[in-house]
Amino acid sequence: MNWDDTTDTPAVERLVGASADREDQAVEAALRPKVLGEFIGQERVREQLDLVLRAARARGATADHVLLSGAPGLGKTTLSMIIAAEMDAPIRITSGPAIQHAGDLAAILSSLQEGEVLFLDEIHRMSRPAEEMLYMAMEDFRVDVIVGKGPGATAIPLELPPFTLVGATTRAGLLPPPLRDRFGFTAHMEFYEPHELERVVHRSANLLAVEVEPDGAAEIAGRSRGTPRIANRLLRRVRDYAQVKADGVITREIAAAALAVYEVDARGLDRLDRAVLEALLKLFGGGPVGLSTLAVAVGEERETVEEVAEPFLVREGLLARTPRGRVATPAAWAHLGLTPPRSATGGNGQQDLFGA
Repeated sequence: MNWDDTTDTPAVERLVGASADREDQAVEAALRPKVLGEFIGQERVREQLDLVLRAARARGATADHVLLSGAPGLGKTTLSMIIAAEMDAPIRITSGPAIQHAGDLAAILSSLQEGEVLFLDEIHRMSRPAEEMLYMAMEDFRVDVIVGKGPGATAIPLELPPFTLVGATTRAGLLPPPLRDRFGFTAHMEFYEPHELERVVHRSANLLAVEVEPDGAAEIAGRSRGTPRIANRLLRRVRDYAQVKADGVITREIAAAALAVYEVDARGLDRLDRAVLEALLKLFGGGPVGLSTLAVAVGEERETVEEVAEPFLVREGLLARTPRGRVATPAAWAHLGLTPPRSATGGNGQQDLFGA
């Protein structure tokens, strides 16, 4: 279990959404692994990070600044807490949107203890003045505090104790190069494979005192969209169903029946995902169709379709974004059990995404 807390996408409550609500945050606090050896998945990142932390401990120094990037729910917040635990250091947690002025950041930095870990979530959303102050703090462990205004303003240098900054971002491309370059270690979190998510489900089930059979864990993992946070959320909903409708044991049949109630299908698509695909296939013959038109057809905002539904559909190969508009792939027709019209396929049976 590996999770994060925030995202830039519109607020839409979804069982398969990767952002964390208050219930998720409360449960995740109990489920999070405490040390690197308990962290499931992300093997390359774990191996590299272990070397960084062990070397720092051997030198008796603070660890290098760490930048973690990747989609919500993959483990950035959890890894930041593990870094602090492995370095036997306290951790301070804040986020980019909470730092709107350089003074906000100066107040946090000036109160850090030596060796403390500062976790800055959604670091790409920090204000520019605070970002520029962070450059000097990361490199020289010093900040210049401006006292006064106008011609009489004075910059007072303030020395900082050595600390480790752990930055997390869902959009690494929005970070300016000067900030990225000041991180000693950068890691990108990948989506999880089903067998890794099965381990996540089994571990969480043990902590929650839920009995889950291997095929039940596999069923939940296969619908979790490669994200541990979603796997844990589905596990809790299936647990509720098993306790009310069955004997409390999660089997493949129970998991499938429970997730059918919550409208999460075998590939992890929910009501919104299927509504987008059905509109694209049934109303527009598979496309191409403009995003605004597609959004009106499903009764959602344009931003909701583009930022909430489309990323997973594209990643699953069910939808393609082309210069002419959104186009369904052959896999989309097959998933909904529909036969594509002849105009939607080329002579070789493959869909013509560009209308050639």
